[in-house]
Amino acid sequence: MTSKTKSLMARGAAFLGTEHAILCGAMSWVSERNLVAAISNAGAFGVIACGAMTPELLDAEITGTKALTTKPFGVNLITMHPQLFDLIAVCAKHKVGHVVLAGGIPPKGSVEAIKDFGAKVLVFAPTLALAKKLLRSGADALVIEGSEAGGHIGPVATSVLAQEFLPALAEDHVVFVAGGIGRGEMIAAYLEMGASGVQLGTRFACASESIAHPNFKQAFFRANARDAVASVQVDPRLPVIPVRALKNKGTEEFTAKQREVAARLDAGEIEMGEAQLQIEHYWAGALRRAVIDGDVENGSVMAGQSVGMVSKEQPAAEIVAELIAESDASLA
Repeated sequence: MTSKTKSLMARGAAFLGTEHAILCGAMSWVSERNLVAAISNAGAFGVIACGAMTPELLDAEITGTKALTTKPFGVNLITMHPQLFDLIAVCAKHKVGHVVLAGGIPPKGSVEAIKDFGAKVLVFAPTLALAKKLLRSGADALVIEGSEAGGHIGPVATSVLAQEFLPALAEDHVVFVAGGIGRGEMIAAYLEMGASGVQLGTRFACASESIAHPNFKQAFFRANARDAVASVQVDPRLPVIPVRALKNKGTEEFTAKQREVAARLDAGEIEMGEAQLQIEHYWAGALRRAVIDGDVENGSVMAGQSVGMVSKEQPAAEIVAELIAESDASLA
């Protein structure tokens, strides 16, 4: 007998080629071959976070992931990456089945370049109008992500986005809901509203297979929802996408970094595009300090508000099984 969760997820699972329509949010430094393969092997869908990687690094990461799983997985590319089209070419070379475009409106020709080699394109959209436009212009699926999420966030809560987007889009399109999901009961609720599936990041960050430093995982276990705060925007002319992370010295350092970049922008030393890239590079470095080096004081410990529901290290397969069981119990 098919469980109710499975039948509500059927469309999303068919789209991903997986058993469960659960995507792992792409977390820079964390969503690499080990975690991605473990999540895909557990019947969900792992996604490599390309982040600031060069095409050579992405090439190696995809090769490494393929050595650990034969199941489908995706690649998340940041739209403002200066080498976006080279990264798409790497995905084409490996016949990656799904590419997620994150961090802004996909530049002209990028969606087409991905679809040209037969992959499916997933996009994020902060407004319903933009979502409709992206779906019309070739995107195959949509991820709506609320401000409860970790990492780069928009201003609106997941529950509000779900009420706005799902009734309008879910009938004709594959829509995944993300942001603040820590338990199966929540997954059940979004599936009943019409979502094809869900995306979780924070719950998977501390999986046993995650290479994140023990200090990073400990910070998650200790934290509660209110510790995961959004970064402050210092200068309205510097449209920095806010980032949600556990508050620490690094959070304050970022505020200082923004002031410095804004001053250089004022002085005409750098252009807006360069200013935004500098901030992106700052994040990549700060995140690496926390995830890889374990410096949770000065690094960026990106986490969603569901961090309070992460209390121990568990294998990815156990996390997936738990979420599905909770969803089934709720739907029953």
